[in-house]
Amino acid sequence: MGFEDYGQAFAQALPELRGRLKVNALMSDITWFRVGGPAQLLFTPQDEADLAYFFKNRPVDLPEALPITVIGLGSNLLVRDGGIPGIVIRLGRGFNQIEPLEGHKIRVGTAVPDMKLARAAAEHGIAGLSFYRGIPGSIGGALRMNAGAHGGETCDFLVEARAVDYQGNIHTFSAKDMGHSYRHCDLPYNFVFTSAVFQGKPGAPDEIEAANKEVVDYREEKQPVKERTGGSTFKNPPGASSWKLIDEAGCRGLAIGGARVSRKHCNFLINEGEATGTDIERLGETVRKRVFESSGVRLEWEIKRLGIADVMGEDLAQ
Repeated sequence: MGFEDYGQAFAQALPELRGRLKVNALMSDITWFRVGGPAQLLFTPQDEADLAYFFKNRPVDLPEALPITVIGLGSNLLVRDGGIPGIVIRLGRGFNQIEPLEGHKIRVGTAVPDMKLARAAAEHGIAGLSFYRGIPGSIGGALRMNAGAHGGETCDFLVEARAVDYQGNIHTFSAKDMGHSYRHCDLPYNFVFTSAVFQGKPGAPDEIEAANKEVVDYREEKQPVKERTGGSTFKNPPGASSWKLIDEAGCRGLAIGGARVSRKHCNFLINEGEATGTDIERLGETVRKRVFESSGVRLEWEIKRLGIADVMGEDLAQ
């Protein structure tokens, strides 16, 4: 499937744009599941100023309103086979800065992988951020979802976050402004995070790196880190663990098409090589249905699902 090509309209309206615009870019090339149709227009800004320029000057007189979707590393993401209409913004190298600050703080761009933040913090003797070593995503996603693991959460260490809105204005938000709760941020999606400052505490680099290694070892032992997966599929219900509910519902190893529930950790779905986005989503919905029948608990997706399904109107849980 291909969407209508608006590449020329954007090129004419944005003569000073420095980032890359690509029409009908396959999302299966950049998502960890390796599934998904095309993005109608994929934009990779060069830096924060380039992103602000794009928002201020993008054409608004097109025949249809083009929705905007922002993605990070593509780790916690399931793109449907019909692709994503409108503009997909993916932050790249211009948002990869890491800068240690006085008082055991560290400023990072939102395209920085979470695990890279943990390593950089260790190098500079900044303790407390080792939990990021086990999160397969970027700082932008961590801010948007209040990512956490191993007893730590983003909101516990965030000082402030910087963002560009859809009109091209730049904002700085305090940790309180973010309104973080479990896997949730109160700020609307028309703010694109560009950098953040975190507060750590003093520590010896070798001890911090040892803590990082414990997280890595645990993750490699317990999770299917070498598979095509999107990380934890469902949020943990209050007072319960999703994986236990899934296991108790008999879904460990369950397969639909080329997608399978991991036998190693059954809150992970895996693309065994030839899965489609529909296979993965149908498998997830089947798991949700069986867990509800078994326990009365309705699991909520933690993985973000985007785009158009090729099979419209079908009950994916069947």
